[in-house]
Amino acid sequence: MMKPVLASILLIPAVLAPAFGQESQPAPSLPAKVTGSAEQLEAKFKAMLTDATLTGRWCAIKDGTLTPEKEDKYTIVGVTKLEGDNWIVNARIQYNKKDIVAPIPVSVKWAGDAAVLIVDKIPVPGSGAYSARVLFYEHTYAGTWSGGDHGGLLNGVITNKKSDKEPQPK
Repeated sequence: MMKPVLASILLIPAVLAPAFGQESQPAPSLPAKVTGSAEQLEAKFKAMLTDATLTGRWCAIKDGTLTPEKEDKYTIVGVTKLEGDNWIVNARIQYNKKDIVAPIPVSVKWAGDAAVLIVDKIPVPGSGAYSARVLFYEHTYAGTWSGGDHGGLLNGVITNKKSDKEPQPK
């Protein structure tokens, strides 16, 4: 039902242009259809976040402006789909001489072939509750996060740990 509405909105300039003395231009093309089943998209998402390192930058939003960017790194051991949109992200956390893998409950929604990971008010001891919306596409990520009275933006690239069975460059 959404596609006819979107197509109508995109065609409005082409229809109204002659009425305002402008030359008509071809209607913009709609994005290509997503190929692959839900299972294939989920398998690709799972592979992208297995033995993965997310390396990028983040910045805070303070008084409506962006602060300078800082480097950031996350290690994901893997993800597991539960039921419906519910997933578990097994994130490696290294803090204060401790190294643990924490299961983080998230929702994953799809925007075409891009996964949108949703964290809603996950409590972090000593830090409050955090929420985030992070889009994953073609080994990149970008999103926004908030933690009570502060928040910001993040983005970066995703690399996967090389398997011992892969041929090594000579």
